[in-house]
Amino acid sequence: MNVSGAVDQYTVLTGDRSKIKDLLCSRLTECGWRDEVRLMCRNILIEKGTNNSFTVEQLIAEVTPKARTLVPDAVKKELLMKIRTILTEIEEEADEPEDES
Repeated sequence: MNVSGAVDQYTVLTGDRSKIKDLLCSRLTECGWRDEVRLMCRNILIEKGTNNSFTVEQLIAEVTPKARTLVPDAVKKELLMKIRTILTEIEEEADEPEDES
């Protein structure tokens, strides 16, 4: 298992994953990112979706790269720090000697 897989598994087991997702959602809402992406979707649908031939998959494919570039660096850094904290906790737990009672 690679590092990202181990982190993913650990965060799911400890419940940290939902905390990270909640943090991300709240930060993206606070900075206006969600509103920007919603507006971008509306504009694309107005521009290309007038004949109902534009699918959700096509919308996602077009919006995703643009939306990723709009995520503020501060949000990315905060999430990275949170993940590093989790990795440090994993490392510390692995270094602790097991109790041989």
